[in-house]
Amino acid sequence: MPQAAIDPRINPSDETIATKGLAVRFLLTGDNSNGSIAAFELGVPSGQRLPAPAHSHDHYEETIYGIEGVLTWTVDGKQVDVGPGQALCIPRGAVHRFDNNGSRDVKALCVITPAAIGPEYFRETFAVLNAAAGGPPDRAKMADIMRRHGLTPAVPPA
Repeated sequence: MPQAAIDPRINPSDETIATKGLAVRFLLTGDNSNGSIAAFELGVPSGQRLPAPAHSHDHYEETIYGIEGVLTWTVDGKQVDVGPGQALCIPRGAVHRFDNNGSRDVKALCVITPAAIGPEYFRETFAVLNAAAGGPPDRAKMADIMRRHGLTPAVPPA
């Protein structure tokens, strides 16, 4: 049986999805890696809080590698600052979120293994954020999108 042709390309999935200062630039998706990995750059302006609810995912790990600035991740209630040259692995099932509490914009590399999430999730969630026109996003719509893409929204504290 003939082997499939290999077509090595740099950033085969080069697509940027952005809203309200947040930017996600996909470099690789599951379609580019036989489902083994997805990788994207995450850009977060200074002072920006994650507009989506804290969440977990049971089907993949998420590893964050700091490139510029410091992003504060809250993982199962513990705050962890990730700066340039530092890596944090968020295991399956861990409830997490991030905030840029610093005065510098952040750029981080996010690696999803296996590639259980892709650009469509960000297109859908950013559309809900844009529809909110600066107000809080529709929580029910956000939760629905998250669940359809394998994320479990955390229950807000009482």
